[in-house]
Amino acid sequence: MSKQPAPPNLSDLNAGGPCCAPISEQRIPAEAAAALAPAFKALGDPVRLQLMSMIASAPSGEICVCDLTPAFDLTGPTISHHLKTLRETGLVDAERRGTWVYYRARPGIMRQLASLLATEAPAPA
Repeated sequence: MSKQPAPPNLSDLNAGGPCCAPISEQRIPAEAAAALAPAFKALGDPVRLQLMSMIASAPSGEICVCDLTPAFDLTGPTISHHLKTLRETGLVDAERRGTWVYYRARPGIMRQLASLLATEAPAPA
């Protein structure tokens, strides 16, 4: 059985600019689809999508977990699980400062996902 190389992760795809043309223009390569699908899957959960929105829109560019948790009617461990998923898929970075963890969106990855879904507006008739 031959060993195939692991698909690139989001960081690998982010290194050289856009991974591929928007899906409205051409088919996404299998390798890129395998790398990007986990991020889209992570954002497919309503709580994670809200967390991502809160993190990405934080005025200072980062937000403390202490500010995220009260926004939901969920336990701390459940919020931690969702944040871990966002970290593992490469959508956010985290930094521990004393007792608290601060989260930052990874703008390059967000641009990568947005450019993949971009479509041109139809020309006026």
